[in-house]
Amino acid sequence: MSNNKKVKSALISVFHKDGLEPIVKKLDALGVTIFSTGGTEKFINDLGINVIPVEELTSYPSILGGRVKTLHPKVFGGILGRRDNESDLSQLNEYKIPEIDLVIVDLYPFEKTVASGAEEQDIIEKIDIGGISLIRAAAKNFKDVICVSSMKQYDEFLNILSEEDGHISLENRKNFAAKAFGVSSHYDTAIFKYLNQGAGEVEFRESFDQVSTLRYGENPHQKGYFFGNLEALFDKLHGKELSYNNLLDVDAAVNLMNEFKGEAPTFAILKHNNACGFAQRESIEQAYNDALAGDPISAFGGILIANTSINQKTAEEIHKLFCEVVIAPAYDADALETLKGKKNRIILIQKDIELPGLNYRTALNGVLSQEKDSKTDQPENLNNVTVLEPSANELSDLIFASKICKHTKSNTIVLVKNKQLFASGTGQTSRVDALNQAIVKAKHFEFDLNGSVMASDAFFPFPDCVEIADKAGITAVIQPGGSIKDQLSVDYCNDHQMSMVTTGTRHFKH
Repeated sequence: MSNNKKVKSALISVFHKDGLEPIVKKLDALGVTIFSTGGTEKFINDLGINVIPVEELTSYPSILGGRVKTLHPKVFGGILGRRDNESDLSQLNEYKIPEIDLVIVDLYPFEKTVASGAEEQDIIEKIDIGGISLIRAAAKNFKDVICVSSMKQYDEFLNILSEEDGHISLENRKNFAAKAFGVSSHYDTAIFKYLNQGAGEVEFRESFDQVSTLRYGENPHQKGYFFGNLEALFDKLHGKELSYNNLLDVDAAVNLMNEFKGEAPTFAILKHNNACGFAQRESIEQAYNDALAGDPISAFGGILIANTSINQKTAEEIHKLFCEVVIAPAYDADALETLKGKKNRIILIQKDIELPGLNYRTALNGVLSQEKDSKTDQPENLNNVTVLEPSANELSDLIFASKICKHTKSNTIVLVKNKQLFASGTGQTSRVDALNQAIVKAKHFEFDLNGSVMASDAFFPFPDCVEIADKAGITAVIQPGGSIKDQLSVDYCNDHQMSMVTTGTRHFKH
């Protein structure tokens, strides 16, 4: 016995009419009886195609300003009736309820209405009731009914309808049912998140209706996917598709550079989520050159990001380096052509949009959630704990170093001089190791650490770090403070003409 079902009747009720016309014409050509409502009914009538108003089926008009149109047993009975159940068929016949084999729905645009900044009453009116009910009913009864639940599915459905001459396989009906419940789930999640704002209820409810299949995950043997709308954040101008590791690095780069939005020309080079080069200068070309000087070895294959437009001179310098991704708010036309000289180089324009305020990651058999670390250390938040206060130049460097430190893997120490990253110790199991790593690296690239500053993401439990820093030529320190032995480090600084400020804010990053 075939599992194919021929579509003989359809109910169509959609918000967006784009792409609907060829489906309606195909249904008409196949002799399908069409029921419809309101604007969709008018749209079909205007095509010169016969359509039966739902009101004629239910003997009830659309009421309550259109809030109730399809919510009626003669509609839902025709959708939910089981064709292999004698009792169901008997009741359908008794109450003169026609079977409905196809339901096409496109829901009210709730998310777009919220994003538009509309008034609450307008948003509430965009909570679809009849449409979501039709979707759930048709999807539940996929053994007999096919449900097209979004305009995004129109093309796929039309192909199936045309290829099979109106016959729909069980496999396709079940596939579309799964899509339907995906649409329903996403829609309800969006409504929940809107209504739950400020309600104090802590719930994990996330849904993305866009997914990209990546070449692979972190390693070639792992599958990888990105859920979300990258086009809302970037215009991709050139290059291959972003990989899983690219996306992690781009995320780190964007969050780091957001700390320097609106400031003097700033350039960063990242590798494995950490800055290996960073500088702020009067021109973006000089900022790039000084960022590259911070670690020209690690920069190979890195992610580059600027806080201002990239010009031709800068592009010519970048073009000498093999890099995976370049990100900027804009590019001069000639600069863009230069950067396109490498066919696989990914070139992105970053748009100015607000990023999510919550972070998520899987842990064990659940999900960890936290507020994003949105606190940036500012001069007015600093507490001078030593006799010697930092100079104006040192203070500027301390804030600069602290911003970089906040976005570097813990344990970390960051060394800066004249708004240039000299080196950082990243992801170490001890703060002493992080500091020693940074010093060795800075000296390897022949930086003069005399007069440089040091930032730490957490407090110093012992004075060993400030002693090592002092002997390397570092003169000023910024750290959260909070250790019961803070005074030991302060005393060492006072005895050796070093300045130290505390922020009161730890910036662990794991």
